[in-house]
Amino acid sequence: MVSTPSSSSRPALAAGWPGIMLCAAVAAVATAVNTAVPLVSAMLIAILVGLLLRNLGLVPALAESGLKITARTVLRAGVVLLGLRLSVPAVLSLGWGAIGVIVATVTCVYLATLWAGRLLGVPRATTILTATGTAICGAAAVAGMSAVLRADDEEAESVEEAAATAIASVTLFGTVAILVLPLLVSALGLGAVPAGVWVGAGVHEVGQVVAAAGLVSTAALDVAVVAKLGRVVLLAPLVAIVGVLETRRAARLVAQRTAAEEVGQVLRGESVTHRASTPVVPLFVLGFLAAVVLRSLLEGSIPAGVFSGVDVVASFLLTMAMCAMGAGVNLRRLARSGGRALLLGALAGVVGALVPLVGVLVLVA
Repeated sequence: MVSTPSSSSRPALAAGWPGIMLCAAVAAVATAVNTAVPLVSAMLIAILVGLLLRNLGLVPALAESGLKITARTVLRAGVVLLGLRLSVPAVLSLGWGAIGVIVATVTCVYLATLWAGRLLGVPRATTILTATGTAICGAAAVAGMSAVLRADDEEAESVEEAAATAIASVTLFGTVAILVLPLLVSALGLGAVPAGVWVGAGVHEVGQVVAAAGLVSTAALDVAVVAKLGRVVLLAPLVAIVGVLETRRAARLVAQRTAAEEVGQVLRGESVTHRASTPVVPLFVLGFLAAVVLRSLLEGSIPAGVFSGVDVVASFLLTMAMCAMGAGVNLRRLARSGGRALLLGALAGVVGALVPLVGVLVLVA
């Protein structure tokens, strides 16, 4: 009897429930802590708990299957739903000057962080994830980008370890920005619009943007949130580009490794087995873009509370995924690049504050 895809996936899903529920429980606790102390990132808590569970030997064997499902499928579902947070017309309402600041910030921060990471000798995956988290939207962006990164067997780190390092870094320096940017806004005498654009373009997490802009003024807060969401819109094209590059890079490595195997198969008279190709643009990225379009078309015709509820679900799913990724971290290996990775995060944070400030002074103020 030939099993259908749906019937064959049911046992895997059933076996995965213990691990999925473990991640859900950790996410619930992390979300509750974040609600009580908003400056404490729920995703950071979740990835740290997962890390501790793994390195203290507290992950039960029956949870392993569910951890893999959560780190992949649940993660991608959360990224897709994240698209419903974004409305293109709202971003366009900021004006082309502010949009120019947002695009320039994301581009400069990402490229500068990649360059600095190579200079400092920070592992490749950590550099890419730190660049993405600083340039786009902190832990959520790290989660989205980690879904397309591919670690090689010979590399000194896994994607999970890189994500843990990057999230810790962007959370730390995003918190520093909460304290520093409002003081600089006051010292420079910026108005509500330029201040909001600067904070929205220069602070990492959405929650951190709300905290920092709220210290400036209510008017600056409104502008800052929209500017921040403008950065989040750029997550999809950035992930798509990196996904294409990672796919090509992986294909080259696979071709090198399998060439000898295929020659051997031919010499033995066996049929050559080829690996299935992967989509050039990950399907979850297309789902993210579809969600952005849907939100843009339905803006104003559906109560805002519906989108707010979906945003809560998206954040919860991403927090679950961070727990699963934390459970894949080897703490000893993670400690090797910790110092350099934090220095990279600090440099990225400085670039992330200076570029939008110059842009605001030139294009907005």
